[in-house]
Amino acid sequence: MKTIPLALLLSLGATSAFAFPVTVDSCGTALTFDGAPKRAVIQDINMSKMAFALGLQPSIVGVSGISGWYKLDDAFKRQQGSIPELAPKYPTMENLLAANPDFFFAGWYYGMKPGGDVTPDTLAPHGIKTLVLTESCVHLDRNRPAASMHLLYGDIEKLGRIFGKEAEAAKLVEGWKSELASIEARVGAETGIRVFLYDSGEDKPFTAGRFAIPTAMIAAAGGRNIMADMETSWGTTDWETVAARNPQFLVLLDYQDDAGYAKLLNFLKAHPAMKETDAVKNERFVALRYEELTPGPDNVAAIGKIAKAMHPEAF
Repeated sequence: MKTIPLALLLSLGATSAFAFPVTVDSCGTALTFDGAPKRAVIQDINMSKMAFALGLQPSIVGVSGISGWYKLDDAFKRQQGSIPELAPKYPTMENLLAANPDFFFAGWYYGMKPGGDVTPDTLAPHGIKTLVLTESCVHLDRNRPAASMHLLYGDIEKLGRIFGKEAEAAKLVEGWKSELASIEARVGAETGIRVFLYDSGEDKPFTAGRFAIPTAMIAAAGGRNIMADMETSWGTTDWETVAARNPQFLVLLDYQDDAGYAKLLNFLKAHPAMKETDAVKNERFVALRYEELTPGPDNVAAIGKIAKAMHPEAF
């Protein structure tokens, strides 16, 4: 019997036989897949966009945590198509089991809570493997590196490996890196503009800390997150600290309520301490959506928006 050379097999596209099993890291836990998941559930709009960017819709039986929080544009609705939403916010175990999934992509405080009913450990006995969003790992493991754009790149590469879409993932990452390099070239050396991200909260502001991807995004845009010393990804601080650090520029979360970012800006203008900061007095800000400021395909374009608003002379 004539043996076909391996190089020829590869050139003919016969790579699927060699693709599995694959093992990826999920917050320090090794996940091994003998084949691509066939019944995936994806949590949150940012992670859903990651999956859609890889064309995983045929393998997705449900999404969750979308309509209860966010504005949905027509492009997202088209990508979602007929995929049902299992829960508008956090899914219950019953929501998930009813869809009979074999895979769940979520994160800590992105659909799961430490010690909650839905966790990788509670899903495993039902044959559901959970990939945990890397940005969220800090909630269980404080020994993490500071935020970088690899929070996006690494997770899209993991999804690519898990679903046999490595080439597609590599192409996405290459494109993002090229786009980011172009933005950074325009901005030049980091200017150190003091930036405060205001997500929500009036008694105490909810913002991004050392391990949240906006800290890396702000740096790439030529700024400095004034709350980068917060030893968490997302969390609360106090207004006295924020005002004392006198931000020069604001990133405002544009949620789905009718007021949107204007509600946040008006609150800051009326706040006795914040109204005296440079950013508020000069109304220097950019408004971005949730999916632009959590790990996902919109991150690099959002860096461009931040950079353009901070450095209009460079664009």
